Amino acid sequence: MASSTIYNIFFRKNSSFYATIFVSAFFAKVGFDIFTDKVWENANAGMQWKDVKPRFLNNDEEEE
Repeated sequence: MASSTIYNIFFRKNSSFYATIFVSAFFAKVGFDIFTDKVWENANAGMQWKDVKPRFLNNDEEEE
């Protein structure tokens, strides 16, 4: 029952089939990008500019 409903909604017509593929690919790309960004930030925590910027800005202000 459920499989025939899914088939009729997403795969029966060629246009809905392609729309399903493109929407799925878009959300898979967004999800993969978010996942890899989180992995990169966790692996490089403390070494990125956003982490060290306050130390450099405070040193420049003290020198002036």
